[in-house]
Amino acid sequence: MDKKHRILFAGDPHGNFQPLIAAVHKYKPEAVVLLGDYDLEQPLDNYLQDILGMTEIWWIAGNHDFESPSKYKNLFHSALADKGLHLKVTEIAGFKIVGLSGIFLGRVWYPPQPPKWQGKQHYLHHQSVHIKNSDMPLKYKSAIWHDEFEALKSLQADILVTHEAPGSHRHGFSAISELAAAMGVKHIFHGHLHENYARRIKNNINVFGVADRAVADLLGNTLTNW
Repeated sequence: MDKKHRILFAGDPHGNFQPLIAAVHKYKPEAVVLLGDYDLEQPLDNYLQDILGMTEIWWIAGNHDFESPSKYKNLFHSALADKGLHLKVTEIAGFKIVGLSGIFLGRVWYPPQPPKWQGKQHYLHHQSVHIKNSDMPLKYKSAIWHDEFEALKSLQADILVTHEAPGSHRHGFSAISELAAAMGVKHIFHGHLHENYARRIKNNINVFGVADRAVADLLGNTLTNW
């Protein structure tokens, strides 16, 4: 196996996992990392039965994965629920990979503006008793929370995978670029914006955008794009 194919990164599938499945069969990676927005009508593992025994499968969540209770359940309560990378560093195929799920939400925090809520507990403390005694709305679960984001800066990793883009993209956020620098990462892979591109940002960090239904290797090369 070519070293650059040890890990593959899959852009937003939006219900179509065939490009990823085809890439796994062709390149036989040690692991794949999915970058969010699955639009699941069944549990995630059902879509990936063909490759479950062939490679490790890891993921972060995108905004679409919080659009309905069923989409949320089909990801967060699937047989692959424990393969989420959000807010933690995981050793995968010899690399330390850290994940950041979700999006910046104006009602929570939208950099460079200051956060409206410092964290989930701050938000819940100011809600009605009804909200406090029920689960947090899915829209808020999709948000990137300031306190969790800041806590990531104390960790170290080789690769940062995000749904949102860093400042390398015109619709990205410099806050993510700053996070990557603080963590000492060398590469960022992100989805969400449906565009394949490569940039180098401050601290010699390589950024790779992976388009919807595209698959990229460790060097950011697009392997398949349907």
